[in-house]
Amino acid sequence: MESGVSIIIPAYNEAEAISGVLKTIKDVMTSSNWKYEIIVIDDGSTDNTAEIVRKIPRIKFLRNESNKGYGAALKEGIKRSTTGTIVMMDADGTYPAQEIPNLIRHMEKYDMAVGARTGGKVEIPILRRPAKFFLSLLANYLSGIKIPDLNSGMRVFKKDVVMRFLNILPSGFSFTTTLTLACLSNDYSVKYVPINYYKRKGQSTIHPIKDFMNFTLLIFRTIMYFKPLKVFLPVGFLILFLGLGKLFLIDILINRNIADLSVMLTLSGIQICFFGFLADLIVKRL
Repeated sequence: MESGVSIIIPAYNEAEAISGVLKTIKDVMTSSNWKYEIIVIDDGSTDNTAEIVRKIPRIKFLRNESNKGYGAALKEGIKRSTTGTIVMMDADGTYPAQEIPNLIRHMEKYDMAVGARTGGKVEIPILRRPAKFFLSLLANYLSGIKIPDLNSGMRVFKKDVVMRFLNILPSGFSFTTTLTLACLSNDYSVKYVPINYYKRKGQSTIHPIKDFMNFTLLIFRTIMYFKPLKVFLPVGFLILFLGLGKLFLIDILINRNIADLSVMLTLSGIQICFFGFLADLIVKRL
């Protein structure tokens, strides 16, 4: 595997911005003296994104005939990369390419460096902010770690780390969320670097309600994959305490009779906790 970095850029109908993004990246990397390759994966664009990229020299260009998804494009680029360090960023002009060398420098001490959208200028659409806040709180609780930016699309990571999780990384926008949770849940070192985030050029393909539901399920699924007790125990204890509370406070003290519901709730809570312990043993064994 060659030294240097591979900059992977998935693109879907990004004709308005991609030329400027690639030019800026090339200027920044040339000035930094880092050896690099740029891989653009056109994910079945219906505009002239492919034609624009093909005209730009020193770009490794890949194209999917149909739209397979953001994560699928990234995984294809990662597999085709020839270096041990991967840089990923979007093609819509939202992320500052000038920060790439700064993120790369952190690879000497960390397994992944994430450009956290907490800089002085952050233009996240208002409609996305409540969902982003809720998802961050949920991920912070389930992972047990404060995550400044759960799904930033600008980050640098070691190729051998991401290859370990490649089979569970999804093909959609939740690629970055899963990668973040997978690394944190497995004690890889992650550095968060504040960056600016600009208004995108062109139209976004994110669907707020649909993607919010998918992200929520994904967070639970990913944490259950690595830390199942974080999900099973709270649910199990809640049901167990409801059952015991009804049993002692209502059935025995007031009704003087043990109801079937109290017994079912108590046994269900115990069973869920034991399922959690069993899942945790399986995860530890694997």
